Amino acid sequence: MKMKVGLIVAIEMDAIFLHYQNWKKLESPPGFSLFLVEREALDVYILKAGMGEIAAAAGVQYLVAKYDVSNIVNFGVVGGLTTDMKKHKICLVDRVVHYKYDCSEFMDLAVGQVDGHDSIFLKTSESLVKNALSVMEGLSLATCCSGDKFISTAEEKKYLHDTFEGDICDMESAGIVLTCEANGVPCLLLKAVSDGLADGAEGFYAELQSASLKCLEAADAIMERLAKMNS
Repeated sequence: MKMKVGLIVAIEMDAIFLHYQNWKKLESPPGFSLFLVEREALDVYILKAGMGEIAAAAGVQYLVAKYDVSNIVNFGVVGGLTTDMKKHKICLVDRVVHYKYDCSEFMDLAVGQVDGHDSIFLKTSESLVKNALSVMEGLSLATCCSGDKFISTAEEKKYLHDTFEGDICDMESAGIVLTCEANGVPCLLLKAVSDGLADGAEGFYAELQSASLKCLEAADAIMERLAKMNS
């Protein structure tokens, strides 16, 4: 049986169309765009969900409920929070902090700690991370600070690193991990740095296409290997 993977995309669709030549468009709910790429051992359902935690979570839920995908993969560009996170560096996210989640005023929870979890860190699939590392040596493991805000200044980036141990930041990962967790579906998050510690929106847009394409190429190679291991 072919493996079915859901690929969640925020805005990096140029990379999809550059990398995949045999895609076909499927019907999708309003606000989403859905494409299918068929391989010998793998069907990839590519959903452009849009930016933000809510859009990403809704996209994951749709792919799980409608197409019964066995895994969720997310690729995309992120901001780097340290000097080590330079432009085009590829990171494999092993934990996420939903830093905008704050119930500390009325519950015994730290800022960023989601109710029902024993720490601020939300874990991605350990088995998928292990398999991805076996496919592509040299990937950097990263903690992603995720929240509905574009982080543009060095001061904000330093705060996230110092407060939440973050290496990178984005606007979708927390929604993806929490929705996958609720559905019992493993997820893999692969990210490429577009804007480093000293870069803002200009740096993000300048590197968006090249960084996202590099990230997708890595994600696609990992998905292909996972499918062959599964067959």
